[in-house]
Amino acid sequence: MKQFKKVMLLMFLAFLLLLAACNKDSKQESKVGNEESLKNLNKTDMPIVKEEIELNIFAGKSATTADDWNDVLLLNEYEKMTNMKIKWNQVPADGLEEKRNLALASDDLPDVFYAANIPVSDIQKYGAQGTFIPLNDLIEEYAPNIAKVLDENPDIKKGLTFPDGNIYSIPTVYSPEFTSLLTGAKGWINGEWLKKLGMDNPETTEEFYAYLKAVKETDLNGNGEHDEIPLSSVAQMSRIIHWISGAFGVQNKGQLHTLVDEDPEFSDIRFFPITDPYKEMLKYLNRLYEDELIEQNIYSLEVDQHLANAAADRYGAVQFYNPIELYGEEIGGQFIPGNALEGPDGTKMYTGITSPLRSLGNFLITKVNENPEATLRWIDYFWTDEGSKMFFMGIEGVTYEETAEGPKLKEEITNHPDGLTLTQALAEYIINPGGNHPVMVTDDYFTGSENAPTDKEATENLMPYLIDEVWPSFTYTPEENEKMAILETDLSKYVSEMQAQFITGEADFSEWDAYVEQIEKMRLDEYMEIQKEAYKRYKSN
Repeated sequence: MKQFKKVMLLMFLAFLLLLAACNKDSKQESKVGNEESLKNLNKTDMPIVKEEIELNIFAGKSATTADDWNDVLLLNEYEKMTNMKIKWNQVPADGLEEKRNLALASDDLPDVFYAANIPVSDIQKYGAQGTFIPLNDLIEEYAPNIAKVLDENPDIKKGLTFPDGNIYSIPTVYSPEFTSLLTGAKGWINGEWLKKLGMDNPETTEEFYAYLKAVKETDLNGNGEHDEIPLSSVAQMSRIIHWISGAFGVQNKGQLHTLVDEDPEFSDIRFFPITDPYKEMLKYLNRLYEDELIEQNIYSLEVDQHLANAAADRYGAVQFYNPIELYGEEIGGQFIPGNALEGPDGTKMYTGITSPLRSLGNFLITKVNENPEATLRWIDYFWTDEGSKMFFMGIEGVTYEETAEGPKLKEEITNHPDGLTLTQALAEYIINPGGNHPVMVTDDYFTGSENAPTDKEATENLMPYLIDEVWPSFTYTPEENEKMAILETDLSKYVSEMQAQFITGEADFSEWDAYVEQIEKMRLDEYMEIQKEAYKRYKSN
């Protein structure tokens, strides 16, 4: 027996020594790799690395950007500045999800996923598995400009932090001061038609209804036909709801939360699509639709048809992007900013605003990346003022020139000799427009319509009524994600279907109780428990 115990003890000690040796070897390999990359790294200034390195980046490709980012002026110049060569593997939107999932499931990972729109649930899943590396400490040491934004905006940092305490991605951020961009599409009223009708810019939902009704009944474009369309957007009733919902006090935490908001009476999270205020909003929208005051094919209207209607001077009000930019000066110049509307009970707020934290899934460093520090420095530069100017405006002397009023795009960009649009002209030189870039968008260099003077005027008009707190998307634990994949998908689908049916009259409001009962049967209690826990974590991060 003693001999047996002695043998077992020796075997156990041998196992411990072997385990320690393995751990020691593993730590040494990690340390050696880290030392090599750090020796080659310049912690400040350019170039980022002393000896050239190459990164393999998987990138989602927007239709508005160049077909080959391996030959775009901005990126070519940046390679020279950084001494970092990038091999871009671009994937168009229609195949992005499939190819992204294949890449994540394979052993052939890229160094970085860029603008790949990775869902939050996948970030959590592959972060926990070690496919994506945590960035918390790396950001603090190697990305001072990103760290500064997170430190100055705790809500962004809260929304970016996962339940395990890790930050796995560099997000797309809209500057909290760039309110025009945060509100995006806005409500616009045909000011010329207001004058013809002798009406003031509507301040309440009833005044808005009266104006739309007058548009419907009057030949305001003077073509002898009653073809005026009182209110329109493009294939999204949600845009019109962004204008209307604040008057009824629902969706009061912003655009990213279409099912939950805050109960103003109890200051608790609520599922608002079954509340009385939401029902009253649907009744109002149904009234507009039944009276043909909303464009009747609103759920299928394409941009081209919308623009054709606008060109024919048919719209009395629109909830869309800047009319001058979209319709031209002659037609678009007729429109003035719409007001935040006051509802039947005196509620007046504007909820059509999004969180500055736009997307978490657009810059993730994988475990195969041997130069994570340099990689973070690579993206951090675009969060500086100098880097932001380069990213959004290109190269001085080629795409823009410095003026007394600041940098201005050159005439051959804004008025292209071959008739290219601004977006098409810029695509030859930079990779924005296109969206989903892991940078901070400010109004200093942004070239989109939200920076136009009339858009800023519209924003000023809404400012007193903007909601106080805008929630980013919540993050969930692995267990919660598994449940949410089913619960939220089913609930969102049913709510959207019934919303459309109530608005168009396909469903009568006598069916409301049955609608609420059906939602409660769809494991609503379980869904709300998860949301409440996620909300608590967000507040305490």
